[in-house]
Amino acid sequence: MHFIFSDEVVLLFDFWNVHSPAGMALSVLVVLLLAVLYESIKVGKAKLLNQALVSMAIPTGLQLTEETDENSSGSDLPPTAKWFLCHFSQSLIHVAQVVIGYFMMLAVMSYNTWIFLGVVLGSAVGYYLAYPLLSMV
Repeated sequence: MHFIFSDEVVLLFDFWNVHSPAGMALSVLVVLLLAVLYESIKVGKAKLLNQALVSMAIPTGLQLTEETDENSSGSDLPPTAKWFLCHFSQSLIHVAQVVIGYFMMLAVMSYNTWIFLGVVLGSAVGYYLAYPLLSMV
């Protein structure tokens, strides 16, 4: 197998059948946006994990007295329910990330150079846009 430059390709599903340069440009844009979404999901998953670890931290005696003095407006969920909700949401995000990742892999396996470049460029743009958000955690 080798990569080809062509404006005709079937991507992922039979109904995604590209026959024109305009259709190829639109398909590359869609794949590029999928790659940006994939990188954004990775950052969102890391931020959610950090938030879950902070909220699940065992309070020390000083923190416990500060929280009771401030009359915090936190949720009244027991720690096991909080852990379950955090773990469940992280699992759903992980499933979405894996599905999008496999879609991108299958798109690249069409061996169309334009689609491959769309995935690579989308990953680069997604990384460039999303990873500075990690420093805001």
